[in-house]
Amino acid sequence: MSFELTILGSNSALPTSNRYPTAQVLDVPGRCFLIDCGEGTQIQLRRNKISFSKIRHIFISHLHGDHYYGLIGLLSTMNLLGVKSDVHIYAPSELKTLIQPQLDFIRGEMSIKPIFHPLNLKKRQTVFENKNIEVLSFPVKHSIPTVGFLFREKPKQANIKKEMIKAYNIPLAKIKDIKAGADFETEDGRLIPNEKLTTPPPKPKSYAFCTDTAFHPPIAEIISGVDLLYHEATFLEELKDLAEKTLHSTARQAAEMAKISNASKLLIGHFSSRFKKLENFKTEAREVFKNTELAIEGKKYII
Repeated sequence: MSFELTILGSNSALPTSNRYPTAQVLDVPGRCFLIDCGEGTQIQLRRNKISFSKIRHIFISHLHGDHYYGLIGLLSTMNLLGVKSDVHIYAPSELKTLIQPQLDFIRGEMSIKPIFHPLNLKKRQTVFENKNIEVLSFPVKHSIPTVGFLFREKPKQANIKKEMIKAYNIPLAKIKDIKAGADFETEDGRLIPNEKLTTPPPKPKSYAFCTDTAFHPPIAEIISGVDLLYHEATFLEELKDLAEKTLHSTARQAAEMAKISNASKLLIGHFSSRFKKLENFKTEAREVFKNTELAIEGKKYII
């Protein structure tokens, strides 16, 4: 299973002429997850040819406007398009209070049905789960209660070697146990170890989304070993004092988080609008964590 991440918005609170506020789509086979929904998200979905009807699950990290102001517009458009589905929204509980009056004002019967799932803002929790993937929320450190999200593929069973089935005359009834990790005893009493009978499954894929947040070491244990880490980098080190005051991070701090969490790759975004060019962010982060990329709008990142 592969994950495909599309960046819709990479800027912080103030949009620029070429960077939108935070929004991303994580496409997992069978599911399409929208992560944050800043102003202009539906325009970016159009530009990137992502069908509105695929959006069934929306995750909102916190209630600063640049992370949810695009939500009512998106829901309204989905309704006008006649999308007939439940839309699950995982967000701080106050979000429903904020946008329900706008939903009530939409004329006619709603074709979509928003279903709100309040997040626990103080401790990690599983917020979504099916047979293939689970999504965890966890608290980060910001000026208002905020969570990050960890999207994690569930481990698969080992693959049994076909030649071993024939070589040891393994009955069909035993295959399930062997794939789950059991050894096999032959008719003459020999014990065949599982590692000889099987090939290990691929490592489960994982993606972590951490914004908005100051540098917060407790996050590292939760996202340990993640394949791709998106971590905010609102400022450069030259504005570290401002980052600390506003409870945001610098590019170097994002890289430090990737390093201590043993991430495979780092993606930085949520750039302050005061920076017109972004190459210095990548340069600063790569001094600490080499495998760093910039979150570029419209670009897809494959895990």
